[in-house]
Amino acid sequence: VPKKCQKAREHFGTVRTQMESLKTKFPADQYYRFHEHWRFVLQRLVFLAAFVVYLESETLVTREAVAEILGIEADRERGFHLDIEDYLSGVLTLASELARLAVNSVTAGDYSRPLRISAFINELDSGFRLLNLKNDSLRKRYDGLKYDVKKIEEVVYDLSIRGLNKETTVGAGEEK
Repeated sequence: VPKKCQKAREHFGTVRTQMESLKTKFPADQYYRFHEHWRFVLQRLVFLAAFVVYLESETLVTREAVAEILGIEADRERGFHLDIEDYLSGVLTLASELARLAVNSVTAGDYSRPLRISAFINELDSGFRLLNLKNDSLRKRYDGLKYDVKKIEEVVYDLSIRGLNKETTVGAGEEK
């Protein structure tokens, strides 16, 4: 995994070069006029950066760190920037991919990773519940997070039932 993450980070160098080129193609004060042209790509790049950081450290990458990885600004006032909605959409894509990783980890015999993913996704879900999302695409993507939480909970439950979970509860709420 570390070698793959390092290779992915090398590819972000190409992304930074392309972003530098894109910044020069339109006036800085007209970012949102052309935003739809690169919105999906930015969301996908946020997901990729977040996934690499998660695989390296099992933490959530900040918006500022993603902006740095991509070679763009985090602040709107500085011109070409990482919009907060694009960041959040990329993070929600990360949650879906981690649900898949939990299932694949069990298949590969790694029974502890789904537990760590479950804790991470539950914290992520708690954070998103604090937001007041309108009825837009971000809200719909957030609704998908509920299914990802459920999918991971089912994986953890199956591990517990089969005795493959080293952190199963002994009694009422007591952990080994």
